[in-house]
Amino acid sequence: MDLDSLTREDHAHLDWARKLARRGWGRVHPNPLVGCVIVRDGRVVGDGYHREFGGPHAEIVALEAARSQAEGATAYVSLEPCNHEGKTPACSEALLRGGVRRVVYGVSEPGEAEGGGSKTLREGGVSVIGPVWDSAVGRAENPAFFYSRGHDTPYVAIKLSMSMDAKIAAAPGQHTRITGLEAEREVHRLRSGFAGVLVGAGTVRSDNPRLTVRMVPPGRTTVRRLILDPRAELPADAALLEDAGTVPVHVFTRQDTSESAIERLEAVGAHVHPVATESEGTLDLGAVLQVAGEIGIESILCEGGARLAGNLLRQRLAQRLYLFVAPMTLGAKGVPAFPDGGGPLTWQDFSPAFPPELHGRDTLMVLDRDAN
Repeated sequence: MDLDSLTREDHAHLDWARKLARRGWGRVHPNPLVGCVIVRDGRVVGDGYHREFGGPHAEIVALEAARSQAEGATAYVSLEPCNHEGKTPACSEALLRGGVRRVVYGVSEPGEAEGGGSKTLREGGVSVIGPVWDSAVGRAENPAFFYSRGHDTPYVAIKLSMSMDAKIAAAPGQHTRITGLEAEREVHRLRSGFAGVLVGAGTVRSDNPRLTVRMVPPGRTTVRRLILDPRAELPADAALLEDAGTVPVHVFTRQDTSESAIERLEAVGAHVHPVATESEGTLDLGAVLQVAGEIGIESILCEGGARLAGNLLRQRLAQRLYLFVAPMTLGAKGVPAFPDGGGPLTWQDFSPAFPPELHGRDTLMVLDRDAN
């Protein structure tokens, strides 16, 4: 593996494969986003990305586009070609059959069963260069996929919309519009790639959100709504309960909650999960995540409020921050995005996963927790 031999063109083609991969967001989870570009004699003869869970992988799509021109070509793949047959054939074998003579891949495959594609390719006489990128790139592009390889609880990301002075509302309990339409559309796109959306009961009372995917094409699976409601006081007329029959609502409450309170929520369509509490009576977030994992939720986007986000951060249960910053200030009476300065949270624990993005007038910063 000689990374020094890679040219500027090699890096450009591999970067394009990574950008292609992102087009599969919301459609392939829990599988990873993967892109592939096939180049022969300096010309792109085929490219593609994993479009749909259970559908052809990126390498297969690119090979079908290249056809006979794949013979003697170089394949650039954002993730190491898989080496096992599941819903689709092994991509390493497909590249060998296609006659590709060189493969450059971005990040090593983390799964034991899926890994080993580079070895198969080398044994088949293909020149293989990779991994080109650090594993942090893999975690940035496919965070839940990489996280699930070493953990049995869901991957958790936090989304916060805040002013330039780090406030999320003009006053406690007051619904405040922070970001614009373009940022809101991006939030809906992000939701489509998660299995669940998490909020506290206070956010439901103050904002009355639906927490569904709108404004963008729906994801592959229905995003489940998760509500932390220690005393099972969720209003029966809450907007998110209107479609609870088709878009599941899971309410987490205290173990000593009365049967009548639980039955009231179940009667309006909620699934109620009593969990352990901390010494101060708040729900044990670790227990919440354990139950979420047991019911098949592999990734969670927390959308508030500030206290819940702060607790997830302090307990090191959140792995990513999506921070939407609006060009406005809310002043001293505003509700801080990180109460008490975030407690023991140190910003040195997080690093930018991507360059800042503009969505209309608002700036999105994505930060990932550094690997331990």
